[in-house]
Amino acid sequence: MEDTIAAIATPPGMGGIGIIRVSGPKSKDIARLLFRPSTKTDVFKTHHLYHGDIVIPETGRVIDEVLVSLFTKPHSHTGEDTLEINCHGGAVILQTVLTEVIRAGARLAEPGEFTKRAFLNNRIDLSRAEAVFDMITAKTETGLELAVSQFKGNLAGKIGAIHCAVVDILATLEASIDFSDDDVDVMDASGIADTLQSIVHDLHALASTYREGKIFKDGVSAVITGRPNVGKSSLLNRLLGEKRAIVTPVPGTTRDFIEEMINIGGIPVRLTDTAGIRKPENLIEEEGIHLVREKLAAADMVIVVLDGSEALSSDDIKLIKENLTKKLLPVVNKTDLPRVLDDKALKRLLPGEVPPPLEISAKFGDGIPELKDSIRSLVLSGSVDHAPDYIVTNIRHKTAIEKTSTLLIKARDTILAGISPEFAAFDVREALDCLDEITGKTTNEEVLDRIFSTFCIGK
Repeated sequence: MEDTIAAIATPPGMGGIGIIRVSGPKSKDIARLLFRPSTKTDVFKTHHLYHGDIVIPETGRVIDEVLVSLFTKPHSHTGEDTLEINCHGGAVILQTVLTEVIRAGARLAEPGEFTKRAFLNNRIDLSRAEAVFDMITAKTETGLELAVSQFKGNLAGKIGAIHCAVVDILATLEASIDFSDDDVDVMDASGIADTLQSIVHDLHALASTYREGKIFKDGVSAVITGRPNVGKSSLLNRLLGEKRAIVTPVPGTTRDFIEEMINIGGIPVRLTDTAGIRKPENLIEEEGIHLVREKLAAADMVIVVLDGSEALSSDDIKLIKENLTKKLLPVVNKTDLPRVLDDKALKRLLPGEVPPPLEISAKFGDGIPELKDSIRSLVLSGSVDHAPDYIVTNIRHKTAIEKTSTLLIKARDTILAGISPEFAAFDVREALDCLDEITGKTTNEEVLDRIFSTFCIGK
């Protein structure tokens, strides 16, 4: 890569510090042209911080007082000469400095181009590069923990160990091919088949973590629904710990839906408070209920709120029956009022896989911790532990692992059938290519462009 790239590396807006990152062969020249150190120096030492001013070369006008650091290749994030300019964090300052950097010979970086260069220069593998994006976009501490684990190479290490085991099998197969005309028996077919089966078992275990990993990384959507005035908005406010939705005793107060994100046991849960389900009284309410139906159809789970101070209505029954195909969590609200709802009638509506109804008071907060526990348990299907060292959060990785497993099973069956080892060796080579897709050894340019296009500019 002969060109030099530059971008603002900090979020837009005002702040104490704003950073402009430059990477490429002209980084040193740009530093010498634009930076005037407060203590005269002819040599910029790598990994040192220098104080001074950024100036416009033609006029000498000072743009900002800054700190700069130069990282010489290959000991930088990108593996290239890299310059970082720490400015005051104002939008005009940063844009003005960036303009001068580009005038000095850089070009504006594309999304994710710094991380892409780090990958192309063998500073990080592709799985670690993808983890950079996951770290930036993590919604909870658990999601961040998983991303950091992947960035530190834990997944790559596990894939590397499996890769080595598969290479050993391929070496044995190829040796048996080379000595096929001799009387030397170099292949224990049964032993190789057992080893392949053990590797497949490890791959299946790894792939099976994807569902849980995706939940911790991307989160789930939970729609709070029920007929009007059962306490849906009060429940949303209670879960959020703040007054986000308007609460009145007037049925039909909520016309549109309200969405907020909440962290429940490390899981990002997007809560949606919806309009009450009933026969609409006007066009506005009709449109609101139509939006509820759309949200329910797309939801990962549905929280049906019932009023414990009233008998089950036909609307309650209909709403429960309509959502039995979803992950359903029935909640009986208003435990602070005299009980009227028939518990036996409610339980008869619920099949065995639906959790028992939870009793809460959204007004006073009773039962809310238990509700959060139930949401987490329902989302994870009862599995609440995770192994961050080897958890898969990326569908690309899961697909590659499954393809590898399929090819190794095919090779195992070929060996057990007594077919010539050339055929098994072919499948094993393809399996290695699939594993290499995860770390980027065999990933094509189109896939790389698609991955890094999702990054922000400056990362």
